[in-house]
Amino acid sequence: MSHPASFSDVTVDTKANVYFDGAVVSHTVHFADGSKKTLGLIRPGTYHFGTAAAERMEIVAGACSIVLDGTTESADYAGDTFFDVPANSGFTITVAAGGEFCEYICSYLS
Repeated sequence: MSHPASFSDVTVDTKANVYFDGAVVSHTVHFADGSKKTLGLIRPGTYHFGTAAAERMEIVAGACSIVLDGTTESADYAGDTFFDVPANSGFTITVAAGGEFCEYICSYLS
């Protein structure tokens, strides 16, 4: 899978979404069709996120391990891969200590 290098004709929220004392930071991108994505980075550590809407997490750079809520199996992802998270669910993401940031694009699926 190849992620887009840029987005055209969008509006970007200048106020960052900051989680876990700044360890996870993203910005929301709004598209003309009403859809939105977030673009962000995750510092090394382990974090849990809940989801209201179904999401697709595309890993742009770096690497992470994921455990989806309701499972115990860990899966590894690196640049140009993605994973989907069901609505009303969540996931735990781990970026290895000593590693680089994990950069991502989160798309909200309908």
